[in-house]
Amino acid sequence: MSPNKMTSDLGTKYETLLADIGNTHFHIYDGKKVEHLTHADAIEKYKESKLLYISVKHQLSHEIASINKWKSISSLMKIEGEYETMGVDRKALCLSHDSGMFVDAGSAITVDVMEKGTYLGGFILPGLKTYIQGYKTISPALATTLDINLDLRELPITTKEQISYGIIASVKALIEKHRAEKQLYITGGDGLLLTTFFENAVYDETLVFRGMLKAIKDKKIC
Repeated sequence: MSPNKMTSDLGTKYETLLADIGNTHFHIYDGKKVEHLTHADAIEKYKESKLLYISVKHQLSHEIASINKWKSISSLMKIEGEYETMGVDRKALCLSHDSGMFVDAGSAITVDVMEKGTYLGGFILPGLKTYIQGYKTISPALATTLDINLDLRELPITTKEQISYGIIASVKALIEKHRAEKQLYITGGDGLLLTTFFENAVYDETLVFRGMLKAIKDKKIC
């Protein structure tokens, strides 16, 4: 495997925070770094701060809408070719670059393809942790953790290695099938790990925020 590029800093500090509110965590960006918090901790810590957000956590809609200094910009996330129920976080991710394959490795693994600003399609897989938990439901003998040092060039010989191989190799094969010559951009909680299994992949935890900033700039709202 070749070394991969990694970037995580847009290099500018903003007075207004950006937030990507996911199913399990708040991801908050101040222009320099990304902070990952539980929903309750994020609301308590930043309820008095100016914040622009997108959210897929619909159960929190009423609570966060009542915070005066917070404003939803979900309606600004528009991409050519999007489908009706496409997640706002995926649209923001696709806005980060005009072309490429975009992978968000979180509670689910989403894969989306853009070509010259137009959405071509994608697919959704279970997250790595969900895969691991699924094996345990088959048999207690298959309860294990992911082998993060797995070498896909070797056929594994232990249960842990074989389960890890089955997960990673199948995810990799499906992504590679549709990648062609496209630049691969990866983000999400398991993104840095997943990046190590691909050649010339870029890991960037700010991709969603790059897309949000592009939409904000295009609409000149900030």
